[in-house]
Amino acid sequence: MNIVFIGAGKLATHLATELAKHSFTIQQVYSRTDHSAQELAQKVNAKATSNIKAVDTNADIYIFSVKDSALLSVITEMPSNNGLWLHTAGSISLDIFKGYSIRYGVLYPFQTFSDNRDLNFRKIPIFIEASNKTDLDLLQSICLQISDKVRTLSSEKRQYLHVTGVFACNFVNHMYTISQHILEEEGIPFESLLPLIDETASKVHTLLPQEAQTGPAIRYDENVIQKHIDLIEDPDLKEIYALISKNIHKTNKS
Repeated sequence: MNIVFIGAGKLATHLATELAKHSFTIQQVYSRTDHSAQELAQKVNAKATSNIKAVDTNADIYIFSVKDSALLSVITEMPSNNGLWLHTAGSISLDIFKGYSIRYGVLYPFQTFSDNRDLNFRKIPIFIEASNKTDLDLLQSICLQISDKVRTLSSEKRQYLHVTGVFACNFVNHMYTISQHILEEEGIPFESLLPLIDETASKVHTLLPQEAQTGPAIRYDENVIQKHIDLIEDPDLKEIYALISKNIHKTNKS
């Protein structure tokens, strides 16, 4: 089965590399720049192009993995073909393809992707959706070759999943960044936090997050909370600390 990738970012790179390990041929990679197209194409033994009009029209699958804001404009420029068009976005409906292709769907790997990080795709949940039953079955068979956790999910429900990804991953990682900066200013190594981070993440495999919650906010210990707020210099971080503390207390009180 031949696949064309539209986009060559982190998600596209991980997904294309994984598919290439199985019974799939990555036929071509398109990206806005020659460099990024060539970089991914070389990894998966594919052709590269930075001209959307030069995308091959005889592939079986077209996977669009570009910025959400750029997706529609790329779709409108795509040459017409009979392949199955898929996007990988968490918060965009499959209906974005309507009027541009008669076969379309969504292949959404629910994971964070970074450069030079090896991931076990078999453990990554992949949420799929398609415009017809035949293509949904085809998409499921493709995804089951790389993941043990393939589920059908509507565009409406996928939006909520994406929101939780922002809370559970992006926001949490930003908290690590804030912690790193505070520790650096005081000459304390960030690695001091790693056992705490690991245990916090590990607990929610066996406890519900609310059951695993600890800290001064759960009992709303105002003396400790105010002392922490006084230590923080950035007014935005003071507000973040106060708001999150109040929300933790409110959630656990209820």
